[in-house]
Amino acid sequence: MSGAHDHGHGVPAEGGHGRELAIVLGISSTVLVVEVIGALSSGSLALLADAGHMLTDVAGLGLALVAASLAGRPATPARTWGYRRAEVLTAAAQAAVLLAVGVFVLVEGIRRLIEPPGVASEVMVIFGLVGLAGNAVSILLLARVQGGNLNTRAALLEVVNDALGAAAVLVAAAVIAFTGWIRADAVASLLIGVLILPRTWKLLRETVDVLMEATPKGVDLAEVRAHILEVAHVHEVHDLHASSVASDLPILTAHVVVDDSCFHDGHLPALLDQLQQCLAGHFDVEHSTFQLEPACHAGHEHFAHA
Repeated sequence: MSGAHDHGHGVPAEGGHGRELAIVLGISSTVLVVEVIGALSSGSLALLADAGHMLTDVAGLGLALVAASLAGRPATPARTWGYRRAEVLTAAAQAAVLLAVGVFVLVEGIRRLIEPPGVASEVMVIFGLVGLAGNAVSILLLARVQGGNLNTRAALLEVVNDALGAAAVLVAAAVIAFTGWIRADAVASLLIGVLILPRTWKLLRETVDVLMEATPKGVDLAEVRAHILEVAHVHEVHDLHASSVASDLPILTAHVVVDDSCFHDGHLPALLDQLQQCLAGHFDVEHSTFQLEPACHAGHEHFAHA
């Protein structure tokens, strides 16, 4: 005989300051388009690199808003987790594109260091100022609402990085205008490319981990097993697995062997509550599923235990 218990808590969508995030997304998207136009008009790789840098933030802000919207959709028999994983799929696709952009910027920047083309520094200044002004507005908006909200704090840091990228474009334009050293554009683009790649690689690695159902960060299965075994009446833990449905929804399943008497004296409900509280309190895993088994059930297990 076995008992199963599935106790889950709905994870709410990222709440608060959605209006501010939407405004910043609109500003960032506009600056992105403007910088692409400026890069094509001036021949500046630094402007194009900063547009790629801006693309990382547009992707991040868009993901935050889309994920919040999709997370509120109810689960269905066909999609038992609703649309929670849409965030991860979108992030993986965007990370792949951004990685390609970052590599292109670095390769082209090195090429331009060797054979620098002509660059219209005056046009660079105009579009660099537009980018810096847009970032300044976004910083003011997010600085007013960042307190206590991780989403807006992260967005603020991203926009500050964008402002630094726009500043690098302006510095490069000034160097070209006053000294004629046109390689400054390539140097600025390489600096911005270096800002893009680590963030993009981190995002890609995290999304692949979720899709491959890797154990979530912060969840040590050896420690989980040890904590469960410390609960009274528990003899053994096997088939212990942890993964993530979305970036903010870790899940855990396990088969737990307990005293035979627990199936007869009415102790199972209290034991299940103890197991749930253990995971939620120590490992921040609020959605867990346990199959409780008496020791005699071992003969019915057909697969290797983990």
